[in-house]
Amino acid sequence: MKEDKAFVKEITPQSEDFSRWYIDAIKKADLMDYTPVRGCIVFKPDGFELWERIQEAMNKRFKETGHRNAYFPMLIPESFFQKEKEHIEGFNPELPWVTEAGGEPLEEKLALRPTSETIIGHMYSQWIQSYRDLPVLINQWANVFRWEKRTMPFLRTSEFLWQEGHTAHATEGEARQETMQMLEIYREVVEQELAIPVWKGQKTPSERFAGAVDTYSIEAMMKDGKAVQAGTSHYLGDKFARGFEIKFLDRDNQFKYVHTTSWGTSTRLIGSMIMVHGDDRGLVLPPRMAPTQVIMIPVGPMKLREKVMEAFDPLFDEIKAAGVRVRADLREETPGWKFNEWEMRGVPLRLELGPRDVENGQVILARRDTGEKVTVSLEGIAQTVVQLLEEIQQNMFQKALAFRDENSHLGIDTLEQLSLHIAKNESENKTSGWVLAGWCGDDACESKIKEETKFTSRNIPFEPPVQKKACICCGKESQHSVWFGRAY
Repeated sequence: MKEDKAFVKEITPQSEDFSRWYIDAIKKADLMDYTPVRGCIVFKPDGFELWERIQEAMNKRFKETGHRNAYFPMLIPESFFQKEKEHIEGFNPELPWVTEAGGEPLEEKLALRPTSETIIGHMYSQWIQSYRDLPVLINQWANVFRWEKRTMPFLRTSEFLWQEGHTAHATEGEARQETMQMLEIYREVVEQELAIPVWKGQKTPSERFAGAVDTYSIEAMMKDGKAVQAGTSHYLGDKFARGFEIKFLDRDNQFKYVHTTSWGTSTRLIGSMIMVHGDDRGLVLPPRMAPTQVIMIPVGPMKLREKVMEAFDPLFDEIKAAGVRVRADLREETPGWKFNEWEMRGVPLRLELGPRDVENGQVILARRDTGEKVTVSLEGIAQTVVQLLEEIQQNMFQKALAFRDENSHLGIDTLEQLSLHIAKNESENKTSGWVLAGWCGDDACESKIKEETKFTSRNIPFEPPVQKKACICCGKESQHSVWFGRAY
C-alpha cells in the first residue's frame, strides 16, 4: 500500500483538544492551507466548493426576494468613516490601512474594507433622488479585512469571504420588514442546507453592530458548547443616510432621509458546519453541502476487477444522471485506505461494489453520519441513493438539535449557580453549553457576567423556551430572557 503523509497521523480526539481536532480535520480533508501572511488562508477546491454551495443557496433566495448582486471597491477613504463616528470606533482596532502607492504617500489613507456601509452609503447618495428610486436592494459577494490577533481558519481570519446586503427604503416599516426577512432567509439556509439548528433573536446593545439601531442574529452551538454568530441582520435607521446625505423627494415633494439595512454571513459558516457535525474520524458533511455526495469504490481481488468494472461504470452513470455529485476512486490503494480517507473528508455515502455483489445484483452503502452499512438492490439504485441522502440530511439536523438542547440549561438563575456550573464541567472536561438567563437590561449586569464567567450574551431569542423572571446578576425583575455562552 502506498503511504500518503497527509493521512498518516491520526486526528486528535475532540475530547482531548477540540481546537486541535478542528485543525487536524480541515487539514486532512484538504480544505485549506496556510499562507505566509498571518491570518490569511488558501481555500483549496473542496473548501471553496463548500462556499460555492452556500452562495448558491443564498443567491437563490436573495434573487427570489428581489435582490441583485453588485460589487463595490475594496479601498475606502478614511474620511468616509468619519461621517458615522460610532461605526469607525467599532472597527478602528481591526482596520488595515494603505498609506502609499507607487512609492508616493497618498493624500488620504485608504482602509481595506472591514464592511461596506460607508462606500455604499456614498454611492447610494448619488443614485437615490426620488421615491421612484426606492427600494434599493443590493447584495455583494466580496472579501473583507479585520486584522485579528487570534485566528482560526474559516472561523476568524484577517481576510475572509462573505456576502453583505445593503438596502435603502422609504420608511422605517419597510426597512424593518427587510431586516427580519433576511434574518429568516439566513435561518432557512443554515438549518435546511447546513443542517445546523439556530436561535433567532435580537442582540443586546453592547453586542450591537457599530452604528446600527438594532441588530439581530442567528446563533449556533458547536460540539464544544461554544457559540458561533452564524449571521446578522441590522436595521440602521437613518443614521448612515444622515451621515452620507442619502435623501429622496417623497410623493408630497418633501425631502426625507432613507432608512437603510445591512445583513451578512461569511465563510465562518464553513467552520460552523465542521464543528457542529464532525467527529473523531474527521468531517461529516450534510449531503446538500458536500462537494462529493457519494464515493464509489470497487472492492475484491484485482483478478476479478474487470468483471466488477463492467457493472461499475453504468452504475456510476446512472447515479450521476439522477443529479447526485458522485466520484469514483479507482486508485491502487487498498479499499480500507480509501474508506479511511473518504470518511475523513466527510463524504455522506460510500458505495462498495465487489464481484459477489455483481453476482447477487446488489451494492453495499455505508453512511458517514451513523457508520451503518446496508445492502441494497442494484435495481432502482439511483432512487435509493437520493432517498438515503435526504434521510442523512434530516438525521444530521436532528442529531445537532438534540445535542444543542441537551447542552442548553434553563434552570440556572444566579451568578453563583452559573459559576459553579462552569467550574464543575471544567473539572470533568465537559462542555458548559449555554444558559438561558434573566437580564434586567442594565449593561453593568451584562458586563459583570462576562467578567466573572467569560460568558457573553448571544441574543435575546424571539421564542425562548421559558421566560426568566429575575436577572441572573442582580436579582431584579427580568426584562429579557437571554442566551449566554462562550463564543468563537
